[in-house]
Amino acid sequence: MNAMLREKESTAAAPLAAHGLTHSYEGSNVLRGVDLALEPGSVLGLIGRNGAGKSTLIRAMLGLLKPLSGNTFVFGEPALKLSDAAKARLAYVPQQPEALAWLTAQQMLDYVGRFYPRWDADFAGTTLERWKILPNKLLGKLSPGERQRVDLIRALASQPELLVLDEPAAALDPVARRELLREVALRAGESGTTVLFSTHIVSDLERVASEIAFLHEGRLLLRCGVDETKERYARLWLPASKSAAAPAQALSRRRHDDGSLSMVVERDMHGHWPEAANLPGARIDALGLEDLFVEIAE
Repeated sequence: MNAMLREKESTAAAPLAAHGLTHSYEGSNVLRGVDLALEPGSVLGLIGRNGAGKSTLIRAMLGLLKPLSGNTFVFGEPALKLSDAAKARLAYVPQQPEALAWLTAQQMLDYVGRFYPRWDADFAGTTLERWKILPNKLLGKLSPGERQRVDLIRALASQPELLVLDEPAAALDPVARRELLREVALRAGESGTTVLFSTHIVSDLERVASEIAFLHEGRLLLRCGVDETKERYARLWLPASKSAAAPAQALSRRRHDDGSLSMVVERDMHGHWPEAANLPGARIDALGLEDLFVEIAE
């Protein structure tokens, strides 16, 4: 009972939470029992290869699709039955915005702004001008990068308490990407906005995320602070003669042509590497965030 109460309390406190999510498409498992909850004011980068299940996880967490099993909550409310008040507190930008393509950028922003009590029309107008987007041009006539920028303006102008971005930089050039990340960091730092954004661009994580969650083949393999990764994870290399002593638990495992073995391992609760790291010929190599991503994703 105590565990159940703690779970309910953590769900109520979390702006966004998922418990035991599973989902599949055409018999192929996309999510495999994912648990994920965001702390208020945190910026969580959801990283994984294309096809890892990031978009499906985000859509399920927001109640935009019904998972096969599991529960999702937004501000403590069931995601599939969100109240209008809860919806007004969040903003979501999909990877490929397509809605309301028959409106101009300004018409869309004026229309959507009526649903948000904290809508910042000045921000919307000045950001359109700063990003050199013609306000009277139809959304359907904009380039993919321009369309994504307009949708980002729509999300940010609502001054959300929860901001969810699915591959927000996918169609942006490097300058626009950096401006977006600066804006996200500013919102999180000054307003305490909780942010979840998915990406496969590691440098974006390092610039703005306070935490990372690694989704691989539908499973959440790790979650930790961005600054913790170098201390917490490393590559353990064992020569062929010692490979039989490899630890059973590893985030990835690779056998090389010479019979040697390399794997990504984690320190235990006491800060120690697996015992195999002390074997003759064994080697521990530090991993940067990008190296960690490549090691696990390959």
